[in-house]
Amino acid sequence: MIDFGIGQQRGIGYMALPRQSPAPGVLVLHAWWGLTPTFTAACDRLAAAGFVALAPDLYAGKTAATIEQAERLLAQRDSKRMDATALAALDHIRAHPAVRSSGIATLGFSMGAAWATELASERPADIAAAVIFYGTAGADFAAARASYLAHFAEGDEWEPEEGVRQMEADIRAAGRAATFYSYPGAKHWFMEPNRPEYSLPAAELAWDRTLAFLREQLG
Repeated sequence: MIDFGIGQQRGIGYMALPRQSPAPGVLVLHAWWGLTPTFTAACDRLAAAGFVALAPDLYAGKTAATIEQAERLLAQRDSKRMDATALAALDHIRAHPAVRSSGIATLGFSMGAAWATELASERPADIAAAVIFYGTAGADFAAARASYLAHFAEGDEWEPEEGVRQMEADIRAAGRAATFYSYPGAKHWFMEPNRPEYSLPAAELAWDRTLAFLREQLG
């Protein structure tokens, strides 16, 4: 665990470093459960694959184990503080000596996918690639410079196909490269091993595609 400045305050997060550096940087944005071991493990996997990974704690230490608890956390969220935390974490990883000077990737899960998407538009000079796991968001895609990779469960009750297709169309209309994958038989949260919706075949395929995309976009 690390801490970093957010103006006059401090933020916390989890950082994982590869064996060799400098290396490409990836900012990992957690789902509405908070910064649980699922997302720190994702950072470890990225580091094992040769990336510097940082997951800021958008909930400042609070976590949820059930959907009901997560809904309460989301309802009580401090959006301004969360946005400031994500931006400060981006600045932290961007300036870290283990990170190459080239662009950063954002990688978000569900709620975190929205932050990953919006950051690409908010900080276009910093974000070269965005990976989205089962989460849609509206953003000024024309302002972004990133390429996008998105993974969605087919027939996801939390993310209707109409919204997914609209997001893909909006990205393409803005002239940005976008690759969207749909995973038949998978459900929302299919990437998260601690969830009953976890699907090993879909998760492993999505992860392999993600690593290939990150290596292509970040070098």
